[in-house]
Amino acid sequence: MSLKLPKRLSSKKKKPPRDNAQAEVLNKLGLEAFLTAPLDPASMLDISTWNVENEPPLEPKDLPNAFLKRLWLLSPDARSPCCKPPDDVLNNVNKSPEEMIDGIGGESQCAVNPLDLVTAIFMSANTFLQQEITVRMLQCHFAVPLVLPNIDPEEPSRFLLWPLRGAISRWMSPLPDNNKKVHEGDLASTHMPLVSCVKLGHCGISKSQVLNNVIGGLRSSRDTFLHRGMDGGELPHRLSNGLVEIGWYLPTGDTARDLFPVPVVISNLRGDLSTQDKYLSLLCQASSAVVVFCGNLGEKEMQLVASCKDMASKLILVDLSYVEKNENSVVRFVDQNLEKYMALPGVSVVQGRGLSEEELATKLSDTLKDMLPDELKSVSLEAAMKLAEELGFVVDEGVVCKKAMATVEEVLKGLDEGSAQFRLKQFPLQGRLWSKLAEIEKEESKQNKEGKEIDSQLQQKKKDILVELSTYKMTPAMKIFTNTLFTTDKVERAYFLSWMKLRLRLKQIEEMAEHHDELKNGTNDSLTDSDSFCTDSTFEEETPEELPVINCIGLVSDQQSDETSNKGSGENGISSLRWRQLDDAEVTQADGPELTRLDEQKLTLGKGDSISSARQQLCLDLTLEHPVASRSQHVEADPVFLGLEHFLREMGLIFELTHTNPSSGGFKALRLPSLATDLLIYGIPLEVMDGDASNIPVRWLGCVFAELKRRLPQEQCRTRVLTNLGVHHGMNAEVLSALFGVTFPEGRQRSTRGVYMVALHLPENLRKNMECDFLLLLDVEGLSSMSLDNNEKLLIHDNEMATVATGLSDVLMQNISSHEGTEFETNFTVMVNALLRIKELGFMPICQLLAQDDEMNSSIQALQLRRVSDMLQTDTGDIGTSNAAKQYSKTGCISHVKGPWYNLSLTEPIDKQYSNAVLKLKQNLFGALKQCAGRSEATGLPEFMSRLCAVWDAVKAESFSIGLQNTDTALAFSLLCTEISQWEHGILEHRKSWLKEATKKMFAVKASDATVRYGLLNELKHEASYEVKTEVDKLRSKIEAYLVKDNPPKMNTFRPILMSYMDDLQEGITEETIQLLGKVNENYCSSTQLEKFETLLEKEQESKLHALVENSKSTKVLLQDTELDKEFEDAWTKTLSNFDFRPSEKDDITARVVDILRENLINRGLQKHMNKLEVIAQNQTSGFQVFDEHFGYRSRLKHMFEVNNRIQMLNAQQVACSVIDEYKQFVADKMSLPADFSDSYITTLLENVEKALKETSIEIRSAFEVDLKVYLCRAACNDFQKLHDRFAKDSELLTLITATKSMYVAEFIYQFRKRDQCQRVAEAFTSMVIKPTMMDYVHRPLGMRIVKEIQSQVQQFQSPRTFHQSLLEELIEEDNFESFLEYLLSHEKFKVRKIQEKVMAHLSESTNLKKWRQQRLGEIVGKVAAAVSQTAEGTSGVLSDTKPLLERFCLNLESDGDVDVTRAPLNGPYFSITTKWDYFVTCLMELLAAMRLDLAEEFSENVEATQILKCLPLQPQECLYSQVRGCDQQCPLCRAPCELEKKGHELHKAVLHRPKGMLPHDAGSLSCINCPVSIAQDNPGMSKNAHGMSVAGTDLHCLYPDCSISSEDPNSQMPKAYWRYVLARFNASFAKVYERVPAKVPDEWQKITEEEALYSLRENFFN
Repeated sequence: MSLKLPKRLSSKKKKPPRDNAQAEVLNKLGLEAFLTAPLDPASMLDISTWNVENEPPLEPKDLPNAFLKRLWLLSPDARSPCCKPPDDVLNNVNKSPEEMIDGIGGESQCAVNPLDLVTAIFMSANTFLQQEITVRMLQCHFAVPLVLPNIDPEEPSRFLLWPLRGAISRWMSPLPDNNKKVHEGDLASTHMPLVSCVKLGHCGISKSQVLNNVIGGLRSSRDTFLHRGMDGGELPHRLSNGLVEIGWYLPTGDTARDLFPVPVVISNLRGDLSTQDKYLSLLCQASSAVVVFCGNLGEKEMQLVASCKDMASKLILVDLSYVEKNENSVVRFVDQNLEKYMALPGVSVVQGRGLSEEELATKLSDTLKDMLPDELKSVSLEAAMKLAEELGFVVDEGVVCKKAMATVEEVLKGLDEGSAQFRLKQFPLQGRLWSKLAEIEKEESKQNKEGKEIDSQLQQKKKDILVELSTYKMTPAMKIFTNTLFTTDKVERAYFLSWMKLRLRLKQIEEMAEHHDELKNGTNDSLTDSDSFCTDSTFEEETPEELPVINCIGLVSDQQSDETSNKGSGENGISSLRWRQLDDAEVTQADGPELTRLDEQKLTLGKGDSISSARQQLCLDLTLEHPVASRSQHVEADPVFLGLEHFLREMGLIFELTHTNPSSGGFKALRLPSLATDLLIYGIPLEVMDGDASNIPVRWLGCVFAELKRRLPQEQCRTRVLTNLGVHHGMNAEVLSALFGVTFPEGRQRSTRGVYMVALHLPENLRKNMECDFLLLLDVEGLSSMSLDNNEKLLIHDNEMATVATGLSDVLMQNISSHEGTEFETNFTVMVNALLRIKELGFMPICQLLAQDDEMNSSIQALQLRRVSDMLQTDTGDIGTSNAAKQYSKTGCISHVKGPWYNLSLTEPIDKQYSNAVLKLKQNLFGALKQCAGRSEATGLPEFMSRLCAVWDAVKAESFSIGLQNTDTALAFSLLCTEISQWEHGILEHRKSWLKEATKKMFAVKASDATVRYGLLNELKHEASYEVKTEVDKLRSKIEAYLVKDNPPKMNTFRPILMSYMDDLQEGITEETIQLLGKVNENYCSSTQLEKFETLLEKEQESKLHALVENSKSTKVLLQDTELDKEFEDAWTKTLSNFDFRPSEKDDITARVVDILRENLINRGLQKHMNKLEVIAQNQTSGFQVFDEHFGYRSRLKHMFEVNNRIQMLNAQQVACSVIDEYKQFVADKMSLPADFSDSYITTLLENVEKALKETSIEIRSAFEVDLKVYLCRAACNDFQKLHDRFAKDSELLTLITATKSMYVAEFIYQFRKRDQCQRVAEAFTSMVIKPTMMDYVHRPLGMRIVKEIQSQVQQFQSPRTFHQSLLEELIEEDNFESFLEYLLSHEKFKVRKIQEKVMAHLSESTNLKKWRQQRLGEIVGKVAAAVSQTAEGTSGVLSDTKPLLERFCLNLESDGDVDVTRAPLNGPYFSITTKWDYFVTCLMELLAAMRLDLAEEFSENVEATQILKCLPLQPQECLYSQVRGCDQQCPLCRAPCELEKKGHELHKAVLHRPKGMLPHDAGSLSCINCPVSIAQDNPGMSKNAHGMSVAGTDLHCLYPDCSISSEDPNSQMPKAYWRYVLARFNASFAKVYERVPAKVPDEWQKITEEEALYSLRENFFN
């Protein structure tokens, strides 16, 4: 695939899709057009080849391209149907590919089911692209389609076998004694057990996920089959119902790891079998076993299962049914009676009910494992294709394909005798004579170079060879081959070439197997590893520990061979195995490394001619455990292989022969260049150099390139050459295929040797960037391949190939892979010598290094090659180089790509970083190609051919100081480059230390002192130049001393290169050091400016923040981010307007303005006014004026009668003034912006003028437009120059602060949020903790102080008895019945009320309360301030969690012992914030000061006593009450309180008993019992109980033992006067209240006076 064909390959045009659901999917994906014109491999040029970015799809139409791009990169997410919204893509610009892959599924939108995506792409691709897609899908461990449903459900499905033809893999099976049997073959024709899996009925689990676990194991994360658990997997199938996918399990030979002992193919039918019954016959008859996942089955399903039983060889039923209670539901069929009903063995039923997918996969795997390998027959997909064709399926391998296959068989007729014999018979031109002719021409070139005459014997040999070649006739194979390629049917030709490649590849596999069988059974039985095996090969591989290491191969006798095989290791512990042919007479050694010599045989091949097949065995390398590392450890004989490239080589030699003997080829031979050009355009590589004979068919290539140039547009023939140079096991072809999708001959078997070319046409965007139209890819195959006759000739051929390839290259990719032993040295010297020789010729490509691993050998070689490339990049007058291209920069970084090309089995994983590494490598290569544009102009195909001839002539004549057999010079030069690199490192270290001291000096000078800084900078620049020169001179001396030593004498040839490199090194380091000094100086000035700007901005921000926090504190409103953004924008704009940017150096913008105006006038066709541009640089002296010349002749004639056309001129002047005013506003707007001058400003001004003139109706000439534009541009030069001068010097600073503006905004918002949060937390702490604590401290002692003050002023509160007496006295004095009634009925409440009234009266009159509160407030404020200061020690400026600090503050405050802190609010996360403690303290102290002022003012005001009492934790009335409360017991008869004050008294005694009639006795009281003296003294010694019975007074003690009630007290009459007075006074009132008849009060009671009552009271309490 190289050039995109005008018509795509399509074996059959498809009908346009019907308008159905399937067509909707294709329309959604943008693939509807490709149903009639399918995608072909050439389409991948646009899709993948030039892709260097991993861009996610934005819409469903992007999904097919995304799938193909990712698949070509072997990305595991290739099948993802997710589309990223554009906003997400913008957010992911800086993300790595790994991170983007991980982000899929977040905000992504799945457009279709991924299975529909795969199906749609296969439907839209032709069969050749399907094959490439299939191979890559298998590399990714994806299942691939086998049966593709038709978009029209009524049409038959398509059986896809051709895509599987290109899939070749290796697997192993175990043998006894830890050996392995290795197999290799194509998956389409190899016989393997095929297990087909279908679903019948609804299943609760994912069949595909179960199969993934079966095919990959439970621990594997591979999703071979797409399932509903993947992105988009839950979406319905629109296109893929009826799709049959297949996946492979290939064993590794490790019994402990392998899931199955043999390879197994698993097919998966998408959709329910009940709706896809047309597949039933195909799957049952073609499969080794059929697995049916059964849900609940009805009658139809039962019949299908019975049909499966009849047709399938083995039937496995997986029971996934479930019980339904609905009687009308379908009946579950699969049960324990199934085996008996269908006569199945017991292992054929797998019970899956209630099992997870993993558990079911384990059971199914065990079932299959028990049947393998004996019970399941092996089948091939080829046989399945024949069956499908019989059953009515469409088969992709149609008539054209089969015709091409038959033609291939004709071409390869005789190949069964062996590739060596076939090549001898069919390709005679590639034998001894072609090689000998090349040697003669090289010898002639050497003699011409030396000025000698051509040796006559040499001329005679050449003449004899040409005479012998003149008898050549085209062989049958080549006749059929060329005739087939001349066909006009491109599809047939494509099939033919594909079949040729496949057939030859399978033949290689077969011959490798036979070759290793011979090795195993013949010469040496211990050789146990191989490079390629066919499916029938049996080859025992020993464990790695027992593998012999083969170092070299020589020709010895059979006895020596036996002795050598039995010898132990040599000095290095490496044994050698050697072989020799049994009979030298049978086959003699060929001049080339692969073909036998034809001593006497004629080139004309007649009937009965026979040639002995070659038995020489070439070096083979394979390590199954680590194929890369030991590719070169083993060297053994290879058989002679045959490839398509050998046919194409013979074709070129046939044409080359026509120049010697025109009659030998005929007309068809002359058409061969046109045919080769067709193949080159199609993508078939063109061989530039024959690596076996080491010769170049110059005439052939010249005609091919001439034909190619003739077909291409003349203006699109610029070419660049990119070469991949690597050793034979470096997988060069595979590397280029991964990068560009091209196909080169694979040189891993070392039978392919040569330089091959493919041409790629660049897309438009790359043609502009790379300044070329075509990219010629060169691939070197078979380089440094060891052989049995490892002689000097092979080394010469390697050097010639590498030199030619390097000399043709613009960019040289040196491909490095792991190898050991002497091969490392050989490979390295070949690459280095090639660079040295081409440097002598005056060419030097840009080198890129590719390391395929990170092992030691690869790293060493990559570093050494990089040093050599760096050294040779120096300019010594090379062709095409310029001073602009000369730079001190090093070769690009070493790219590491661990590719899948060493994965010989599909089961081997792909490196996770492979996709990203390929993209990175491609970016590096494209960057190098862009760099070429700066070095030289791209040349055309004729120039490329001329360069090829020049390089080839130099190679033939060995016009180099380094011979083709020389290896010492390369190693010595490489060693010297390593030494120079180390010495150079020393110079850089010295410069680093010098720069440190210079930086200190520069930083010691103030940035504002520009004169001193400028002088110091110039002084340091001169000092830097001197320092660098001194150090480089030392290095020159070291190099001279190195060259004087005993080194290869030819090293002196490179003295100019080394000295030139020293000059470049000195110039580069000096320039770089001066730039660093300037950068340090500028950075220091910029950092100073930045500090000034940030200081100014911080000042503005601080002012804003303070105002915002104060506003938030007062309004309690939480500001939004948008409001804060506006506030910051004000501060930002103010800061920029006030900031003093440094003035720039003289940088006049006039030239830029003139260029823009000139281009504008040219575009508008006003070139005749160009002379007016000369005045722009002059200062503007007057305003714009309108002249007569601004108006046309007709316009002036029309207004000729007006005075000087005044009205017309005024109108024009108004237009001009309007434009000028608009300009002034535009300038004002731009001047206010913090941005430098831009060319777009002038462009906008000119557009404004054109717009204004277009809108006016005045007839104005173009001169008016030009003059107005010139006027505005003159003004703009002056105005915008000021703007430019202001910002130019600090443009980087302005860019920096503008770019980081979002950070400043975020910091501003963050600071406000933190301060606001800090303020709010401080307020909360003050209000919730500090204020309650302070109020508690102020008011806690006030209650007791009030009590003491009252007690000191009023004696009634001295004791309970005194207080009771005072109450009774107050009652007499008040003479209020309600008070007496309250006292009698609620004695305690009455006391409380009296105390409350006393306290309230006292508080209203007291003046000490204010003084006490102010005093306590001052004390607690001081304590709080001291506690805050103590807590703040050591926390200044430190971000801390406030909660622990607040808790410490509480502890410090409580340490006084007199403060009780309220800590409950501190529980919870509210007070746990991170802030600067000093700022928090500031907020706290401000709030504390404000709170003190508020409290002081509050305490100084007159407050009601009630409000004061609410603040007191100790209520004075309660304290007084507790002190005068006394005993709570009352007289049981009259409820008189006990007056005894002694605590703990047991006998209670009342001072004044109350007479009958004063209490409302109820039924439960002793209403008839009087206290000691009754009103009616019927019987002084008796009373009555509640039941009316009389009780003796002396018996009251018995009834109430704890009360003292006695009537014998001689003074008992005295207290009664108080209550007798009261009763007599309010007898009627008591009766009314108690609702009874007033008591009969004795007359003497009526006579008691108030004074007598008080006297009686006092006497009684006194006693």
